[in-house]
Amino acid sequence: MFVHNKDLQFEVRVDAPDPRFASLLMEQFGGANGELTAALQYFTQAFVLRQKNPMMYDLFMDIATEELSHLEMVGSMITMLLDGLNDNLKIAQQQCDWMPAVASRDGREQAIHQVAVNPMFLVLSGGGPDVKDSAGNNWTGAFIDANGDPTVDLRNNLAAESRAKIVYEYLKQFTDDPGVQDTLTFLMTREIAHYQQFTAALNELPVNFPPGTLAGDNRFQNVAFNMSDGGESVRGPWNQGQGPWPEGTEWTYIENPETQWLGTDMRQNTGAEHNPAGSPAVDGDKPFTHEHRIPTT
Repeated sequence: MFVHNKDLQFEVRVDAPDPRFASLLMEQFGGANGELTAALQYFTQAFVLRQKNPMMYDLFMDIATEELSHLEMVGSMITMLLDGLNDNLKIAQQQCDWMPAVASRDGREQAIHQVAVNPMFLVLSGGGPDVKDSAGNNWTGAFIDANGDPTVDLRNNLAAESRAKIVYEYLKQFTDDPGVQDTLTFLMTREIAHYQQFTAALNELPVNFPPGTLAGDNRFQNVAFNMSDGGESVRGPWNQGQGPWPEGTEWTYIENPETQWLGTDMRQNTGAEHNPAGSPAVDGDKPFTHEHRIPTT
């Protein structure tokens, strides 16, 4: 059950209309890294946890619901930034320095071509947001990632919160409105808080690398290919030495795949010989990983 509280989670203030910034802000309304995407992603991920892990279910639903609150804030801010386009053009012209530039036909067309004003605001949504990104692309369910494995979904959500935080950081560079800045600071900081919550939740789960039940095949697991031609090979802990394993396990580096891999027995498919029944089982071990977690409870 959802109950709408008429008060915004954080006060939204806009000093002056700014349709250019409203267009940019649409990215956080209907974009791939926006609040709608986050809310629906966490909702979708939560359902499989309802019986399997009620604690995680509660966390995912709490954050998903808060993301809807943020969507409401972003939508309110966009509408306030568009004030004047659909209410009082005279006031908007006095308060927004770009309005005289679009007073003529040529000026309007130039502004539209420069994406200074998203035409959608004028002809499709009546001066409010629509479920699109800053370029006018429709929101799509393809933005949602829900795997069903909580460790995979949590890592995905850490990446989602990181992307959203950076988008807000970028947006803050394109406005000098103090009220807008404070609202963006709140929204950006809540992404950090969600990152911390998801990190703590991941720490509560047993280390399971790689995710899922099956291990990787030992023939291919610790192999690194040099896939770049020209110049000196760049080496590091991702392709040389011990890597994230216990002593005795090291990377096998294929410097020249054409001579060291192609044409060798290592690339031969031996399924018919070693697994004639076609079982999904894999002959391998789950390696020790650098990932160490200390539960907080």
